[in-house]
Amino acid sequence: MPSGCRRLHLVCLLCILGASGQSVRADDCSSHCDLAHGCCAPDGSCRCDPGWEGLHCERCVRMPGCQHGTCHQPWQCICHSGWAGKFCDKDEHICTSQSPCRNGGQCVYDGGGEYHCVCLPGFHGHDCERKAGPCEQAGSPCRNGGQCQDDQGFALNFTCRCLAGFVGAHCEVNVDDCLMRPCANGATCLDGINRFSCLCPEGFAGRFCTINLDDCASRPCQRGARCRDRVHDFDCLCPSGYGGKTCELVLPVPDPATTVGTPLGPTSAMVVPATGPAPHSVGAGLLRISVKEVVRRQEAGLGESSLVALVVFGALTAALVLSTVLLTLRAWRRGICPPGPCCYPAPHYAPARQDQECQVSMLPAGLPLPPDLPLEPGKTTAL
Repeated sequence: MPSGCRRLHLVCLLCILGASGQSVRADDCSSHCDLAHGCCAPDGSCRCDPGWEGLHCERCVRMPGCQHGTCHQPWQCICHSGWAGKFCDKDEHICTSQSPCRNGGQCVYDGGGEYHCVCLPGFHGHDCERKAGPCEQAGSPCRNGGQCQDDQGFALNFTCRCLAGFVGAHCEVNVDDCLMRPCANGATCLDGINRFSCLCPEGFAGRFCTINLDDCASRPCQRGARCRDRVHDFDCLCPSGYGGKTCELVLPVPDPATTVGTPLGPTSAMVVPATGPAPHSVGAGLLRISVKEVVRRQEAGLGESSLVALVVFGALTAALVLSTVLLTLRAWRRGICPPGPCCYPAPHYAPARQDQECQVSMLPAGLPLPPDLPLEPGKTTAL
């Protein structure tokens, strides 16, 4: 007896011994329950062992799937008369009762419920259901796993049912899955069978190469600098006093003694007041400043190339100032009236002379006229 059933018998026995009020019902259960295939429960019902069923555990359980059979022990399938097979599902009189062979085929019984059909010429199959049609005549014309269809041989022509990723009359053409250019950011598309893959350039990832990798994820910037991500690159916004790709360089602090009098750069501008000295004196002053600067730079220990550049810059500045002064004096001597309000017609209440002209002096207010520039008759000087 199985161990599980022994435990049930023990439980039933304890229940019977311990509950005197239920002794009558236990005796009734044992009288009608098949104790070889089950046991009595505390409530007086019959509890069956595995493989047995029924009110009194009198019926065995057949094999699952058994159709025309019975059992003497659990999980058996004993076929009834006229049936055969493991599950008793094969008719032993199949060839005599109703022949399964089609298209004029002859049924031959093989025993055990098995049979075979002898087909007429031009037909084949287990039941002679298929005809030697276009698919058989063409000799499996479909390629790349395609299935040939001809309505079981009765169609005039065959057709190929292609697998995904192939087209054509014989499934011979592989569909270019890269035709729609699914890969982004200049990635290379690799065609496959009903699929594609993207070969991403550096700095991108993902199936379609649309994910820009964060080059700041590794925190390359030093000195607490803020990192700015780019395409396969990064920039570090370094704090004051640091430089380099990752702010790893400490920039030197400029000496105030060597920065005083540094010549102006190409984008700097010099403003000269209108009431200052004459332009030629400005040029001379700039020249003297340049010479002093050369001496100062030489004392500070500058290189030869720096001194040459400083001298050339000073000479060019002085030449530019002197040329400006000469052009201004030349225009002044020729009496060219610069545009200004003094040349406008006089008001209506003051009769204007047709031959009257105005001349703008290039000298600042409060300075005497040069002795070699006398006023011409009919000329006025606007100060």
